Amino acid sequence: MSMVRDLSLADEGKLKVEFAGRRMPVLSTLVERFAETKPFVGQRIAACLHVTTETANMCRALVAGGAELALCASNPLSTKDDVAATIQRDIGAEVFAVYGCDRDTFYQQVQGVLALRPTIVVDDGADLTTTIHNDHPQLLDEIIGGTEVTSTGVLRIRNMATDGALQYPVLPTNDAATKHLFDNRYGTGQNTIDGILRATNMLLAGSVFVVVGYGWCGRGVAMRARGMGANVVVTEVDPIRALEAKLDGLTVMPMARAAEIGDIFVTVTGNRDAVTLAHMERMKDGAVVCNSGHFDVEVAVTELRERATGRRELRDNCVEYTLPSGRSVILLAEGRLVGQSAAEAHPAEVMDMTFATQALGVQYLVEHAGELKPGIVPIPRSIENDVASAKLRAYGVEIDQLSTSQEQYLTDWRVGT
Repeated sequence: MSMVRDLSLADEGKLKVEFAGRRMPVLSTLVERFAETKPFVGQRIAACLHVTTETANMCRALVAGGAELALCASNPLSTKDDVAATIQRDIGAEVFAVYGCDRDTFYQQVQGVLALRPTIVVDDGADLTTTIHNDHPQLLDEIIGGTEVTSTGVLRIRNMATDGALQYPVLPTNDAATKHLFDNRYGTGQNTIDGILRATNMLLAGSVFVVVGYGWCGRGVAMRARGMGANVVVTEVDPIRALEAKLDGLTVMPMARAAEIGDIFVTVTGNRDAVTLAHMERMKDGAVVCNSGHFDVEVAVTELRERATGRRELRDNCVEYTLPSGRSVILLAEGRLVGQSAAEAHPAEVMDMTFATQALGVQYLVEHAGELKPGIVPIPRSIENDVASAKLRAYGVEIDQLSTSQEQYLTDWRVGT
């Protein structure tokens, strides 16, 4: 039994899904191909993803390929209720996603998709994967494999593999160049800024903008903030990434120092306690804090709420907490993904590559069912090249090809100085 807020919202959602689909040419090509070849007939796919217009188009590709699909949300605040309605009514997936649900309802939705008894798992954050292994081991025998699309989820699944707990092969979509080089950098970079601006309407130019973590997502956020005139400060625990930020022309310092000078703080670490209560107690009055990592543990939200002497909702997704010192901290989107919660997630153009890579990864699992061992299985380079080449063609961009002599040179060790 599906769980959506209101099916009457489907007409509005359908228009948005169609608009996004026009800007996803690679995935649109796969919809047509899958509709002809039906690679997923007989497959039951359980997906845990942000329920957005872009995700709807990925669902369209899987269903076109013959899959039986059930979808739940990977974040309570990223679900678009009108999109959930149109996926249910028009695309043909069973949807379990309601915006703003509490944690218990969130996991009820996870349980809802698992009633499908999936043969393939498509995950974002590894909640579906870990729930299967922890609570429903009886499902494992039927699962031929899964995919994981986000950095935090890949980290969790790698830890499962290291512990010997992972019982089926998983393709780490986030590791694909066609995902993290573009989705993480350009998608997160843009939607984080978009979320901050929608929630606050602040001027970024001239502000001290602190980026906590300088992975691919942090690079993207820093690049966009700098482009809008902010003075970008980076905090890091990794010396290589800190050095890269320095050579990119950014200011690098410990979080304890950055806390005292920052106007806006964005966490993009994939780890917990990136901004602690001790940090927030050192911040300027009215400092803005938000998260663009994955889970809401990057900022010490629970401790902030417990410590605060006052709370005011200033705007949508913008809550001011008063600390005992009298100074206030402004938290955006409850500490959840600010670009997904306060804005509209990644642009369709970048998710075109991510979901095309994901969909071809699912096809690879089907084609190699029974051959792949449990554990992390890299996305084949041929899939990355196919997606990148298709995206270039959609942009009308041509590139050179290696000559025969160049190919020979690259495979020969005898030719030197």
